[in-house]
Amino acid sequence: MENYRHVLVATDLSEACTAAALRGADLARRYGARLTLLHVIEHFPEDEPTGRIAPEDVDPTAFLVRRAEAGLEQLAGRLERKDAEKRVVVTTRSAQYEILRFVGEAHADLILLAFRGPRKLPGLLGSTAGGVVGSASCDVMVIHPRPGPLDDF
Repeated sequence: MENYRHVLVATDLSEACTAAALRGADLARRYGARLTLLHVIEHFPEDEPTGRIAPEDVDPTAFLVRRAEAGLEQLAGRLERKDAEKRVVVTTRSAQYEILRFVGEAHADLILLAFRGPRKLPGLLGSTAGGVVGSASCDVMVIHPRPGPLDDF
């Protein structure tokens, strides 16, 4: 097996994705691989918390991109990987499509995603993770966040 050369962490910038980002940064260090943090802005849902909606006098796309770029910078700092490539993709397509497109374009050979499925139904991945796992042309690692109180049931 060859060493990984380009590790891609696909993140929605939630706390659940931090475990995947930490693992990705660790693997990139171990293999001397390039690390990319990718955030996909899929669409503009109508039911969003007010902190995620652009003020009336600000372009909504620019607002979301700036917010995502700041989130990726903060994540890179937390990982102690300021050298990580940070990419924000705005699309009308799905996050799954854009992650797979990026893998082909950038020749990533490992994708890390956070497990976002229900804890009570093991074996089910969220729609993005499930689609990426089933369609990727490279290795995919799905990282579970730290155990929580529901894991005892």
